[in-house]
Amino acid sequence: MSRILIVDDAPGWVRFHKNNIEYLNFPDVEIDVAYCAKEALAKIESSIDAPYDVIFTDLQMESDFLPKLAGEWLIEQIKMFNEFNNSKIVIVSASPIIKEIAERHKVLYLPKVYAKNSDSKVYKQFIL
Repeated sequence: MSRILIVDDAPGWVRFHKNNIEYLNFPDVEIDVAYCAKEALAKIESSIDAPYDVIFTDLQMESDFLPKLAGEWLIEQIKMFNEFNNSKIVIVSASPIIKEIAERHKVLYLPKVYAKNSDSKVYKQFIL
């Protein structure tokens, strides 16, 4: 079974990502969602024994972590858990510094404008 976590403060974007992943019709995929970085961290901490295979996260969510973006803070927290070393982390954001943050933390990224204007197959590369 593949476990996926989608983290975004905009419910519409959470549905968008979830629908695109479900459309791919992968067998045995479990999708979990969180609407802020703090909620996501709680789910990550509670899934230590069964880490997520893929984590899609927005960057710009709650402002609690300024000057860092919430998604960057979340990535830093995830990287502290050895259990998540094999998890793919994908930033999905409209932030103009998405590439810079992804490269800094050695994670993948998908600009929201590209996700919005592509078909669901764009998600396939991150799940396989």
